[in-house]
Amino acid sequence: MKTPLLTAVLASALLAAAPSLAMAQARPAATAAQPSAAARTVLDASSRILSTLETRRSEFRANPAALRGFIDGELSRGFDRDYAARLVLGVHGRGAPDADVKLFADAMADNLMARYGSTLLDIQGKPSFRYKGEAALPGNRGVKVSTELVRAGSEPTPVEYLMREVGGQWKIFDVMIEGISYVQTFKNQFDAPLRQKSIKDVAAELRNGSMQASAGPAPRGK
Repeated sequence: MKTPLLTAVLASALLAAAPSLAMAQARPAATAAQPSAAARTVLDASSRILSTLETRRSEFRANPAALRGFIDGELSRGFDRDYAARLVLGVHGRGAPDADVKLFADAMADNLMARYGSTLLDIQGKPSFRYKGEAALPGNRGVKVSTELVRAGSEPTPVEYLMREVGGQWKIFDVMIEGISYVQTFKNQFDAPLRQKSIKDVAAELRNGSMQASAGPAPRGK
């Protein structure tokens, strides 16, 4: 999959769980005909978000601040930033204060979406997500919801959501696109800087733009 599509799918996939308002409940065996509460959260919200991006495309192109506000609002409710950030930090986050982890989590998400958020508007063909199945994660950590991003004229793109229940809500903490993990991608990227600098320093460089969170080469200007 070409990098621009990867970044667009990553951005839309991270948004697809917001708002995660499905309350925790007993989960029956998931089948293609009977998605669980976690899967319904992803599918229902992704449909709504992709529809909003389609209907407000012209507005968002003319007003990047409106797009950023939409992204921030949806992402903050549906993605478990702090937990994902601890996974990205790995050994560098052991014993780190929650406040430092939050600084890093917010800085990384904001940096990533500032660079790639506009690629959401470039997905063509009225895409939709199709449910494929679900499996429990090892250690009772949550569930993996498997879907496909379906677009007219293109092969379906496998997208898997790793989700856990937080305060009675389903939230995403990792996304795997064609087998590529969001968490592992950024864990690899930030390992070297975190060996040399503190979490606060890396977060500050993400904030001021001297360091970039990159899901691949930055998209070219239009």
